[in-house]
Amino acid sequence: MNLKLLAPMIAAAVVFATTASPVGAAENQRDNVEVWVNDAVRPVMSQYDIPGMAVGVVLDGKSYIFNYGRMAKDGGKPITDKTLFEIGSISKTLTATLATYAQANGDLALTDPAGKYVPALQGSPFGDVEILHLATHTPGGFPLQVPDNVTNERQMLKYFKEWQPAYLPGTHRTYANPSIGMLGYITAHSMKGDFPTLVEQKLFRPMGMANSYINVPSDRMADYAQGYTKAGKPVRMSNAVLSSEAYGVRTTAADLVQFLKANMKLVPLDEKLARAIRDTHAGYFRVGEMTQDLVWEQFDYPAALPALLEGNSQRTSRPALPVKRISPPMSPRQDVLINKTGSTNGFGAYVAFVPEKRMGIVILANRFYPNEDRVKIVHQLFARFESGGVGHEPAPVE
Repeated sequence: MNLKLLAPMIAAAVVFATTASPVGAAENQRDNVEVWVNDAVRPVMSQYDIPGMAVGVVLDGKSYIFNYGRMAKDGGKPITDKTLFEIGSISKTLTATLATYAQANGDLALTDPAGKYVPALQGSPFGDVEILHLATHTPGGFPLQVPDNVTNERQMLKYFKEWQPAYLPGTHRTYANPSIGMLGYITAHSMKGDFPTLVEQKLFRPMGMANSYINVPSDRMADYAQGYTKAGKPVRMSNAVLSSEAYGVRTTAADLVQFLKANMKLVPLDEKLARAIRDTHAGYFRVGEMTQDLVWEQFDYPAALPALLEGNSQRTSRPALPVKRISPPMSPRQDVLINKTGSTNGFGAYVAFVPEKRMGIVILANRFYPNEDRVKIVHQLFARFESGGVGHEPAPVE
């Protein structure tokens, strides 16, 4: 063949290969991820009769969303990218981020006593507790929930004014909604605003979380999934004292993926917000194989399944456990797995990410089911991602 005629053909083939291959590779990766997610999720949905789930994946910095089932039993609309789920205590990670944002903005310091920002609590044991201890579940002992007879702000302040610690601050971990709720309450006071508005303005909007709410607007109620208890009864979260601060966020899988990407430095943020997010990853206490960050819980990576199961079990979250203080605090690390579970009576959620790998998973379901199964899904998927031949080359911020 004439070499003059062959040269353009070779050049064209090279151009086709260099332009078509990345597209094909991307499509192939999505197909692989979907198969892996299907294999991990569908058996759990069947086992617990979960009406609907949404799974978000960050893999090599790229995002994928997979939707399963329906928003409600008996003919409900299919789960979509806009379906809102309750995320329970994953909301606490946003509360902690708002607190570190307030610190970056000069509104408060985590070493300040709580009473500095709530004068009604000055002179009480709670008023003397450092804000840091509220963000690490170490203020001295609280029940899991705000007592039922506390139904307004006046009663709430009276409850905290009269509180007596069972332990010295910083010596025991007691996972509790009252302390994290007060972290949000104090942060809002320091910023001279109301908590839901501050979260929307300072966190949701800058991170691109356009479908995230503490108070779901009326025009989005049609996208709000129906939740179901363990017994299969329909239920949704009702507002209570400190519920907004402790477990009140409703959001989509896509928005939580955006939040994970922000935590892995994969979205552009202003310096204050970037610093705030980074500060939530510092380690302050050790509990078994888990490191307590600011709400976030951290494990060495690769994380053994038994360690993850124990760290996310009621054996770790329900009793008061002695802690070992890390002094000075551990600087944020990239080579770790950071996670948080979240539950309400009708929803179950879990998020986990590994910054060094630019890899994360969001799992949302509109029925409560055990943390153990959520952890097993993520552990299985992370292992599959790591063995699936996916590269981790540096990528520009999206």
